[in-house]
Amino acid sequence: MTTIDIPFHGLRSGVEGVPTFEGEQSAKEYTSDQEVRWCPGCGDYAVLKAVQGFLPQLGLRRENIVFVSGIGCSSRFPYYLDTYGMHSIHGRAPAIATGIATAREDLSVWVVTGDGDALSIGGNHLIHALRRNVNMTILLFNNRIYGLTKGQYSPTSETGKVTKSTPMGSVDRPFNPVSLALGAEGTFVARTIDSDRKHLTAVLSAATAHRGTSFVEIYQNCPIFNDGAFDAIKGQDTKADAIIPLEHGQPIRFGAGGAKGLVRDSETGGVKVALVADVGEDALIVHDAHNPDPTLAFSISRLTDSGYLNQSPIGIFRQVERPTYDDQARAQVASARDAVTGTPTERLAALIGGGDTWTVV
Repeated sequence: MTTIDIPFHGLRSGVEGVPTFEGEQSAKEYTSDQEVRWCPGCGDYAVLKAVQGFLPQLGLRRENIVFVSGIGCSSRFPYYLDTYGMHSIHGRAPAIATGIATAREDLSVWVVTGDGDALSIGGNHLIHALRRNVNMTILLFNNRIYGLTKGQYSPTSETGKVTKSTPMGSVDRPFNPVSLALGAEGTFVARTIDSDRKHLTAVLSAATAHRGTSFVEIYQNCPIFNDGAFDAIKGQDTKADAIIPLEHGQPIRFGAGGAKGLVRDSETGGVKVALVADVGEDALIVHDAHNPDPTLAFSISRLTDSGYLNQSPIGIFRQVERPTYDDQARAQVASARDAVTGTPTERLAALIGGGDTWTVV
């Protein structure tokens, strides 16, 4: 897979006054004393190890990092990290994290969620966090199944999926989490894989350096209820054709020897896969993650599983700058506070009596 080389510029680049940690930290210092309770072989273990190994690179104090989760297997995450954390309400982690990020600029705020938690009961909370561009990093573990409740189909399960709740096969059309995030105009949208630690860590580094909402979908295997869901993108003999690597500024090529690539589709207005030998290298799309218009990134995301089970673009789809909700909310509060003078009592009275008032007789 193509390596992502993006330097880390500190917590939500641009934040001033954030307490930093002087000295060196290790993954051990971010590992709690709680017994990790996931099924043997669960992809969550790999993600946990990657996050524990990455957090020391932030250079922050552990008390300035908070993980918020909802309900599901992935939502056990806060227990296993020696940081602040909250195991919150089903689907509501983005809403709670929004409040934390708005009230506490000095915190690195993370949301850990799953495809069921985030895209079913939590769907509205997720899209509005993305729309508002709140300073947080959202990790969505996608195993295409409900694991905690023992194997029902989820919002990302493929059509025809046979599960305990769909014994004759699912008739639902699944969500594409990356397409959803791009449709909500997320400013940082990426996809990575639980078992590719190098790529996962690189994406996490770029996500935490981004100021605004960073959305990272992580393909994560559930060995008990949906084992092998991502075999194509992990198998040595198949991953070259299944993974479409995205690297900013580079032509999008994949397949053995880079024989395939992405080109514009004149019939649909989107993109399609073509043989480089047939179209020539100049026809290939050069990936631009910084394009303010998400249209092309959205078209690329639609290639997920298109014509090939588990064919997926992997990498950073979009990375753009836009004002953040919490920065603007804090600025409004400061402006209102500074506009009123006098004692605290006088200032409160002025705020309450300001604007339109009525006298009831």
